[in-house]
Amino acid sequence: MKQLIIILIALLSFQIQGQTTVNGKVYNTKGAPIFGANIYLEGTYDGGTSNEKGVFSFSTSETGTQTLVVSYLSYETYTMVGDLTYMKDLEIKLKEDVSTLDAVVLSAGTFSAGDNSKVNVLKPLDVVTTASALGDFVGALQTLPGTSTVSEDGRLFVRGGDANETQIFIDGIRVFTPYTPTTNNVPTRGRYSPFLFDGITFSTGGYSAEYGQALSSVLLLNTVDEPDQEKTDIGIMSVGASLGNTQKWKKSSLSVNASYINLAPYIGLFPDRNDWEKPYETFAGEAVYRHKTESGLFKLYSAFDTTNFELTQEHIDFPEGAYFKLNNKNMYVNGSYSGVLTDTWSMFGGVSFTSANNKLNIIDSNIDNTENSFHAKLKFKNRFSNRFKLYYGAEYFATDYNETYQDNFIDEIDYGYNNNIAAAFAETDIFISKKLAFKTGVRAEYSEIFKDFKIAPRLSLAYKTSKKSQLSLAYGNFYQNPTSDVLKFEQSLESENTTHYIMNYQYNADKRIFRAEAYYKKYDNLVKFDTDFAGFDSDFNNNGDGFARGLDLFWRDSYSIKNFDYWVSYSFLDTKRDYRNYPMEAQPNFANKHNMSFVGKYWIEKLRSQVGFSYGLASGRTYTNPNESGFLNEKTKPFNSLSLNWAYLISPQKILYASVNNVLGIKNINGYQYSSMPDLNGQFNRRALRPAADQFFFIGFFWTISEDKKSNQLDNL
Repeated sequence: MKQLIIILIALLSFQIQGQTTVNGKVYNTKGAPIFGANIYLEGTYDGGTSNEKGVFSFSTSETGTQTLVVSYLSYETYTMVGDLTYMKDLEIKLKEDVSTLDAVVLSAGTFSAGDNSKVNVLKPLDVVTTASALGDFVGALQTLPGTSTVSEDGRLFVRGGDANETQIFIDGIRVFTPYTPTTNNVPTRGRYSPFLFDGITFSTGGYSAEYGQALSSVLLLNTVDEPDQEKTDIGIMSVGASLGNTQKWKKSSLSVNASYINLAPYIGLFPDRNDWEKPYETFAGEAVYRHKTESGLFKLYSAFDTTNFELTQEHIDFPEGAYFKLNNKNMYVNGSYSGVLTDTWSMFGGVSFTSANNKLNIIDSNIDNTENSFHAKLKFKNRFSNRFKLYYGAEYFATDYNETYQDNFIDEIDYGYNNNIAAAFAETDIFISKKLAFKTGVRAEYSEIFKDFKIAPRLSLAYKTSKKSQLSLAYGNFYQNPTSDVLKFEQSLESENTTHYIMNYQYNADKRIFRAEAYYKKYDNLVKFDTDFAGFDSDFNNNGDGFARGLDLFWRDSYSIKNFDYWVSYSFLDTKRDYRNYPMEAQPNFANKHNMSFVGKYWIEKLRSQVGFSYGLASGRTYTNPNESGFLNEKTKPFNSLSLNWAYLISPQKILYASVNNVLGIKNINGYQYSSMPDLNGQFNRRALRPAADQFFFIGFFWTISEDKKSNQLDNL
């Protein structure tokens, strides 16, 4: 028995002698100990946890070179490779994980909506549930700060910039003709159905070096990556009908959407101020095909629409009115691929092609123009770590524009231009900590039409002031070639230029968000000409300039009142510019000094209904009164509009929807049209430019047929 005890003691002593102790202390970058960190040898069961003083110690029978792993929630995992004999009295410093949800976000100048965004100012369904938007993504964005109310136009006017200074991208690829055609005093709409998009990023300034040819703003639309189920959507509306269908297979899916709009029945019931010979009619179709590969996703998006209308509008110089006829055809095709190359490398590539044709008859003039445009982009991303990411790429834009003109005095003439631009960009995201991050970038562009090379630096910074708030700064230089109405007559020009300075404060907590953003924009090299309109006889130059400065405020709250979600936005804008045919620097006629929006949505459980409202208020816009001295010397009265909508859930998959724009029937005035010649008293007569209709009524029935027999289009209305 004594011999057995001696043997056991000997074996135990050998075992103890074969054990190695690993010990040390775990603390953060501020020197504070971390309690509860997990420490272990990779591939073994040997390890332990740190105590309240950050101290740990454990023994192991392993020998030689081993990998020590230290991990703790919200901190980056630490690894150490070495001989076990040196793993004593270690001092291990863990860095905060900058990829966590509470980390700082680079967000100056940007409003995001989508599942992949850490800070959502809007939700994707807000695009079509906002009462005043009428299902148009542009209409919903016009309730955000930084935009100006130009009700007769319908496009995005951002921070003192005209609508041509905002560019729209689908899945990262440029859309050259994003709006439906229209005529004077009738607002346009975005061409593309919001039903196919699940992510929106609206940058009002200081945006990434990846995007160029936009002086004021970029709007990024992302199509749905993966539909949740097969379904069919049917819509019957007071202005037309729509039909959509989604099919899914193992690795691919297809979504199609078609719509037909004809305003003839509506105008028959509610005549407006135009004399319509053929009311607005359009047919549109869209399709998105998606295919998953082992390491990526391929998307093919296509859209086609054709529009025509014919009318006579009141005109102060033509007692019989001004005749206008339009026939438009537009096609857009967009293909993209995004994929993972290695553990740290990924790539994106895409191309788009646009073909647009307009045939116009304006009084006695006949105009026929065709624009064919192409965009190709290739981008790579290298994630060296959570703290450092590098993006770089190149892209090419090509536009071929041709136009013919003819009237009673001029035989048919042809003119146009080719506008080709090559660009390269590089950008880095640098996260110093969870509280501090930088984005630095540069964009280089070569314009073939001008034989000109431009360099545009970009920089943004974000600092987290508390767990729920942060401060951001952004700077950027931006270039854009003149628009078609100029380039078709003159190509001996330069790119127009702006410089942006932005400071942003953001608070986000408990389903509530507050943003305050101050900015300054400086314009240089703006195009000027010496005639009433750009034409063959105009003398063009790049001597224009200007500025825009202001303050944007935004508050959204879906927490304080049960089932009630609302937001309030306010913008102050001080801007002047000297461009186009302006004789001096002045506040442009598309800029409101004050803009405010109040949007609310309330779900009534007992009535199975969602009711909503949208109120817009904007100060008057400038116009020139030739009976007084000066240029843009007077202002219109303020703009007011209250819109209401109601969605009633008839059954789980059937919805009745109704909305009224400007429910109070306020007589808004967009401006004034003056006669070209004075009367006998030397006065220029005028007429008020009012909307074609003071109100717009909409009603629709929407039915979804799906696999789960529960889905409906309430998220899309």
